Amino acid sequence: MFHVPVLARQAVEALLTDPDGRYLDATTGGGGHLRLLCEQTGGEARILGIDRDPQALAAAGTRTQGDDRVTLRRGSFADLDRHAAHERMTPLLGIMLDLGISSRQIDDPERGFTYREDAPLDMRMDPDQTGTAADVLAESDVEELARIFSTYGELRNARGLARAIVEAREAGPLTRSSELVRIVAGRTPPHRRNAELSRVFQSLRIAVNDELGQLEKALDASVDVLGPGGRLVVISYHSLEDRRVKEFVRENAGECRCPPDLPVCACGAVALFAPLTRKPVVPSDAEIEANPRARSARMRVAERTAQSRDKKDGPK
Repeated sequence: MFHVPVLARQAVEALLTDPDGRYLDATTGGGGHLRLLCEQTGGEARILGIDRDPQALAAAGTRTQGDDRVTLRRGSFADLDRHAAHERMTPLLGIMLDLGISSRQIDDPERGFTYREDAPLDMRMDPDQTGTAADVLAESDVEELARIFSTYGELRNARGLARAIVEAREAGPLTRSSELVRIVAGRTPPHRRNAELSRVFQSLRIAVNDELGQLEKALDASVDVLGPGGRLVVISYHSLEDRRVKEFVRENAGECRCPPDLPVCACGAVALFAPLTRKPVVPSDAEIEANPRARSARMRVAERTAQSRDKKDGPK
């Protein structure tokens, strides 16, 4: 099964402002949110789904088969503006980003996302892209590996682990998840081992797929493709993603950042988005019990204003 849609009802309710509008599910996955979006929209709606995993798109196509309101495109959510323009979907009334990894990707050992089974160190969401987790481990020096583990996994012993990996690869390349597990396990007390392994594998996955860089580009692109009143709905699964979404909305909410003693605003702050969720929406206890992988989910929603990027331009 592909990713079980998390916060599905809440996300679709937050997204929809007009049942006959144009909407983009920029991380379609297996089509869980997409299917619910189809059920809640009218006959004149247009819905675009994007994903870089061809297996996920095939599953989404099966779920929405026969619905001519839906268009599916393979690609990265970082290029959502290009995909929306290609399909003549702009301005959009809503963009949904359900970040992270799907259940299907985790549960397929050959994709290499999990430390629980021996598998190739792959971790690519797009199987056609260059650069696997094994490549990252083989080509990065101690400084780069330490940065990856510290920044993306918030590991305290990032440098020590990086040195251990560089030393281990002198005997031969690290190509299997079991080899990496042995290195981490040898440096971690048993009671912390699973948490440590989870952070290490998360770090490599984020690095391989440039997940934070892709998110940055997607958030920036949303400014130009959402029409006034359009909604941006983002579901995150770890603090790095959620923090960046929160910062993006705050940075674009028009709050003056000038020193308090400055008599006139000089920073040119423009309110491009109005936050609709001051605190993130989280899954209920019942949803977490039914789907434990929903536990870390956090949803934030913002609404596009009529302002343009350039304050001098005035409303669009």
